[in-house]
Amino acid sequence: MQRLAGKVALVTGGARGIGLATARRFAEEGAAAVILADIDARTGARAAAEHPAFAFCALDVTDDAAWQQAVDDVVARHGHLDIVVNSAGIAVVATIESVTLEQWRRVQAVNVDGTFLGCRHAVRAMKPPTGRGGALINLSSVSGIVGGHNLAAYNASKGGVRLLTKSVALHCARQGYGIRCNSIHPGFTETDMLHDLAAGGRDPEALRERLRASVPLGRNARAEEIAAMAAYLASDEAGFVTGAEFVIDGGVTAQ
Repeated sequence: MQRLAGKVALVTGGARGIGLATARRFAEEGAAAVILADIDARTGARAAAEHPAFAFCALDVTDDAAWQQAVDDVVARHGHLDIVVNSAGIAVVATIESVTLEQWRRVQAVNVDGTFLGCRHAVRAMKPPTGRGGALINLSSVSGIVGGHNLAAYNASKGGVRLLTKSVALHCARQGYGIRCNSIHPGFTETDMLHDLAAGGRDPEALRERLRASVPLGRNARAEEIAAMAAYLASDEAGFVTGAEFVIDGGVTAQ
């Protein structure tokens, strides 16, 4: 069953990790076009060559004008925009005492401002009378629900994404726009971000093993498992789902 047949999607952070896994799943589900939006032009262009439904768009998610251009280009080319996945994100391992103001602002800019701008421009394109409704999917984290002693900036940013999602969902519902907005909260997921964070430690493999051991299911998530949830939320099967948060963490927050 191709649940996204005829739909047009834009996925930020689409060059790799959860973003790319989500784009691949959308293509499998029959999406007419999937725009991989990423600041990494080389990797993004290479990823876009994987599938005929893919196209690459260079996008700095913190840039308002760049967002406007990207969304306008999608609508001009395809006639409509049905799905936006705000997957781009960064993390800094630092406590409230060690995180610098520069690091703090950069994490908020990418994770919160980027999601805010993505939602704002998606709503502009999707709402009637020119749009036909759609689905917004914001990648938060279990770190947007529970705290970590050394994730001060990341916790704050992902908590912000969680509640921004609910505000957007309620606004769109009350306006009758036909736009749904939900958040996904992955736990430890085998992506470049996790590998890069582990590489910053003295023993990366030992750190990864400790992370896996802390998960009740005994392993980290695969990006494809997060993408499966995104595909559901993007589809018409989730037509009555908005303002909700979906935790995919192997049982970590159940403890």
